[in-house]
Amino acid sequence: MEDRLQMTIEIDFNSDEALYIQLRNQIIYGIATQQYHEGDALPSVRQLADEIGINMHTVNKAYSVLRQEGLLRLDRRRGTVIALDIDRLKAEEEMRDALRVILARGFCKGITRAEVHELVDEIFHEYE
Repeated sequence: MEDRLQMTIEIDFNSDEALYIQLRNQIIYGIATQQYHEGDALPSVRQLADEIGINMHTVNKAYSVLRQEGLLRLDRRRGTVIALDIDRLKAEEEMRDALRVILARGFCKGITRAEVHELVDEIFHEYE
């Protein structure tokens, strides 16, 4: 069997953010920063749950959400693998919907357009 991806995942058990969302987000950041690549096989649900010290159902939920988002797929032989969905228009629309809420919240707090652009450039630079 092929080697599975070695993942460095840090869960903040004191965070208000759900554990499966933390795990999902860290996998997304790993893909965006090229720590994880198209075709990489992820650890099994049981293995990752044991490594992180969380419930298997939590890992399964994170993997399930990532599959729904078009970032993972199940392979009969290799298990869960990174498989980036090339549906760019759908991804752009989802991003637009998420940004709409985030930007509205920032607008209510007095964050300027220039500050938003600076933040976007700063964050986007992390993925280049």
